[in-house]
Amino acid sequence: MIVLVVGAAFILAVLIYNIYQESQYRKQLRDQFGHANKDALLDSQVSSVRDGTQVQSVPNGNTMPPVNEADTAADASEAQPEPVATDKQTVPEASDSCIQDDAVTAAQPVAVADEKNASSENPAVRSDMEPLSRTMPIKGRKTLLDVRDMSKQPLPWFDMRFDYLAYIALYEPKELHAMPRLSSRSRFRLVGCTMDDRYQIAEPIPSVYYQGFVVGLQAISRSGLLTHEELAHFGEQANRFAEQMDGQLLLTDINTFLNVARPLDELCARVDQTIAIHLVSRTNVSGMELRTAVEKLGFELGHDGAFYYADSNGEPLFNIVTLDNSPFTATLLANQNYRGFSMLFDIVHIPNGEKCFDQFMDMAVKLSSQLSLDLVNDKVEELSTEWLREVRRYVVERQKEMKQVELKPGSELTKRLFS
Repeated sequence: MIVLVVGAAFILAVLIYNIYQESQYRKQLRDQFGHANKDALLDSQVSSVRDGTQVQSVPNGNTMPPVNEADTAADASEAQPEPVATDKQTVPEASDSCIQDDAVTAAQPVAVADEKNASSENPAVRSDMEPLSRTMPIKGRKTLLDVRDMSKQPLPWFDMRFDYLAYIALYEPKELHAMPRLSSRSRFRLVGCTMDDRYQIAEPIPSVYYQGFVVGLQAISRSGLLTHEELAHFGEQANRFAEQMDGQLLLTDINTFLNVARPLDELCARVDQTIAIHLVSRTNVSGMELRTAVEKLGFELGHDGAFYYADSNGEPLFNIVTLDNSPFTATLLANQNYRGFSMLFDIVHIPNGEKCFDQFMDMAVKLSSQLSLDLVNDKVEELSTEWLREVRRYVVERQKEMKQVELKPGSELTKRLFS
């Protein structure tokens, strides 16, 4: 009898010790998950890539107008030849009337809004703001192009849903000696119209004369939507550039632009999610063994300290990072052990989300088997079939939202927005 009691007490002690060890193991793993990429379905409100903030629940009633196919052109920095647009319209004489007097249309850029109207629509606008000097034509002088006709040109470098545009028509042909300095937290593009009415990316090339420019400021990015004040400041900078080049300026109406851009910005914040799956060891895995396993599947170590798996075009699909978001290096991998790593799936940058997610999970399972690692989420819970099914559905739904507004996941247009 005493032997049975002692045996039962021993078994109970072992169970309590194992429970304690499991608790310490999970706590240690939670402490190591230091990066901001959270599993998309763990909480009632989804964690967003955008500035680490959470996306509020947004109704789907806001639909965006379709974008012209030409608006999905690649970024100007690509090595591919730049497209060229031709202005076949005749150049009418510039109006002697002030541009601000023109009627405002919802889809077309217009001059700087009348301050009374702007103040009533946006209380934050200074009521004493005067019209910019170059928004009014100079009497007795005629521009080489009509700024209103420039605003009607379909330019493939811009998307009017999130590019805030400024049009400048010159009074005389000018060379571009230097790129304008526009201080902003967002990127801009400068397109010029040459003397043969061809639009192209403007560059400071000797003997290339321009008769007008279009400056586009990207107002939406992973940093969010630019404010009314930031767009107004850009307008002032565009006005100074127009003064330097001796031209007439036409600005997109800020309030009209923001009314179009806000729903798109809300959608971008909603879909900009990263799925994180963690592969963890109950002991350790050597860096050399880890590197051999991931490189065998096609991952390569990037300069930023993460492993990347690229598609057939060389574009990154998935990436692998450390549990605490510290960089992998060749030296550390050769001499250090790891508790595991995280695999990341960036919804907006991966085309064909459902198919690629299956490939992503297949790789995770293979690595888990080869390295004897557990597949867990941020709560250190083993991944279930139901969880994976929900994540796959979530990926498909978010990418469906993107396609409804002609934002193809992984496209050049999407890369611009989610950068």
